[in-house]
Amino acid sequence: MTPRTTPETTPGTTPGTPPEWKAVTVVGAGTIGLAWAALFASYGIEVTVTDPREDLGEALDEALPMLAAGLPGSDAAGLRSRIRSTHDLAGAVAGARLVQENGPENLEFKQRLFADIARHAPADAVLATSSSGIIASEIAAGLPDEVAARLLVTHPFNPPHLVPLVEIVPGERTAEDVVEAAAAFYRALGKTPVRLRKEIPGFVANRLQSAVLQEAIHLVLTGVVDADELDTVMKASLGGRYAAVGPFESFHLGGGPGGIRHMMRHLGPGLAEGWQRLGRPELDDDAVATIVRQTEAAYGHGPEAYRARALLRDRKQLALTAALHRADHG
Repeated sequence: MTPRTTPETTPGTTPGTPPEWKAVTVVGAGTIGLAWAALFASYGIEVTVTDPREDLGEALDEALPMLAAGLPGSDAAGLRSRIRSTHDLAGAVAGARLVQENGPENLEFKQRLFADIARHAPADAVLATSSSGIIASEIAAGLPDEVAARLLVTHPFNPPHLVPLVEIVPGERTAEDVVEAAAAFYRALGKTPVRLRKEIPGFVANRLQSAVLQEAIHLVLTGVVDADELDTVMKASLGGRYAAVGPFESFHLGGGPGGIRHMMRHLGPGLAEGWQRLGRPELDDDAVATIVRQTEAAYGHGPEAYRARALLRDRKQLALTAALHRADHG
């Protein structure tokens, strides 16, 4: 397998990976960490993965075939040849240019982990967390200024080897050159980095997802639709629309020549009134049981069902991203 040097499916990218990024350490070998490792390796980066889990090597071997299927030009053996696994955190980060942390979503845990990482990583290593909601300033609260200057959130959207977005969220003490270097790194890997202008728990994509999921659960629990029907509604309407244009551009175009000015004038009051009617479901035992029952009935459960549905998702995501790239670039 030849490492990829040109992003094939994602718009707005810079070909190749800068030489200074040729050594990256992934801390945490869960779903996100393993996907990051595969993506990095597919671009020729020498990757070290560290995690205390006893089955670390087996987890890599098991995950890579499915991950490779979503990385054009890659195969599991080629990816594995560039990924080293170890339980030794200190040794894993010792030569890293960038550390991509993917540990549990727990503030105290991440604070301890980054303090440990900082003791052993090079003094110029970028310290990136994949945190889905904890801000960098809180993680770095007890760290010296010189370490906090290199720590920032680089939150992917799952699965990170396929979905373009990486939210770049610097902390209060993160140095500007670190922010710019991190954005350039992810862009060179075919990602679409978006820098948030201020820290906010949950960042942007997950807050949007949470808002949609809240109303989706409300509609299912109140019997308006079943879970699979809700998914069909989303895929056949907003999902496809928002893949092509975001909420604001969609609203703007919906107003015709008058654009968003027309929409706000004529629909704004009703929109604000409608917000008051949105559901606020309680996730008690009965509610969870209903959501689980309907979702598993529609999509199955267990390892085999997961693999089949995940592969289908990945094929669709690749096709969608490629189609959008062709539309954007002719």
